[in-house]
Amino acid sequence: MTNPSTSPSPLEQSNSEQVKRPQKRKRLILLVVVFLLTVGSVLGYIEFFLARPVGEGPAGPGVDRAAFANIWTDKPVQVVGIGDSITAGLGAKTASHSYFNRLIKNPDDEFAELQGVCLEAVFSNLAHENFAISGSESCLHADLINESIPRYEDAYGIVLLTTGGNDLIHSYGRSKPRECAMYSATLAEATPWIENFRKRLDTMLNGISDKFPSGCQIFIADIYDPTDGVGDALSIFLPDWPDGLAIHKKYNEAIRDAAANHDHVHVVPLYETFLGHGSHCRQFWRSTYRSDDPHYWFFTNIEDPNDRGYDAIRRVFLKAIVEQRADFSSLDF
Repeated sequence: MTNPSTSPSPLEQSNSEQVKRPQKRKRLILLVVVFLLTVGSVLGYIEFFLARPVGEGPAGPGVDRAAFANIWTDKPVQVVGIGDSITAGLGAKTASHSYFNRLIKNPDDEFAELQGVCLEAVFSNLAHENFAISGSESCLHADLINESIPRYEDAYGIVLLTTGGNDLIHSYGRSKPRECAMYSATLAEATPWIENFRKRLDTMLNGISDKFPSGCQIFIADIYDPTDGVGDALSIFLPDWPDGLAIHKKYNEAIRDAAANHDHVHVVPLYETFLGHGSHCRQFWRSTYRSDDPHYWFFTNIEDPNDRGYDAIRRVFLKAIVEQRADFSSLDF
């Protein structure tokens, strides 16, 4: 039998329940806040660290249409592509969308703003040939120039060159680094290979020039960085490479120095153009963030551009060529 004196009165029970209700509400509010913070953190991580939206439409800088309104020369002009998979076009939606082919001729689905903006519009006597090989490294490019590029006796040359990128990324850290496949190397290990690249570049540029007795203009791209200058290889699903950025910088310095030694060699700024379009393209707090186009310009294999990336490359090559158009207009051979 319950002792009435020890059992809570109805008033005491009511007061106890009133005390418990705020505690339950606080716990519920805390759970809701934790849930929202967790969901927000996950969504934020996906959006700012994992998402790689490619966007749609034109990509890259504008090109001066007025420069393509008239023929630059009726002299024979030979366009030659040399290099790796960027110049070969790996990652483009179709062959007509590679930067090399878009430079020559507009594809059927060309953007309205660039209709008629191509080399066919300004060179009435134009020929072209692409010797680029996907996956090739600068060691092979030097041999290719020496052994496979013909001599163009009766044409002025426009040479489009991408080289050195595969020297950096090949081996992907899965094997011991070596010259022309130095991923995971230390800067000390890579230093003699970088010096060899400098010498090889000079040999390559001289070799190309010798193929054009009537003269040529060589447009060499520097090397872009899929990590947007951060250097965190894990963000592009590759093994960590502490000295990667330093070696990459040295390679680009070699390209720019080599070009500076030749009046007819011009650097095409792929590095600068692609900053903000790599693995950190959604991170608005970075100095490389491109609010006008915060999208990923790389193909699924990381090392090549996607279709919009190729549009951007076509544009920066065109702009570099336009800057030299006075030389084409004064050809005399």
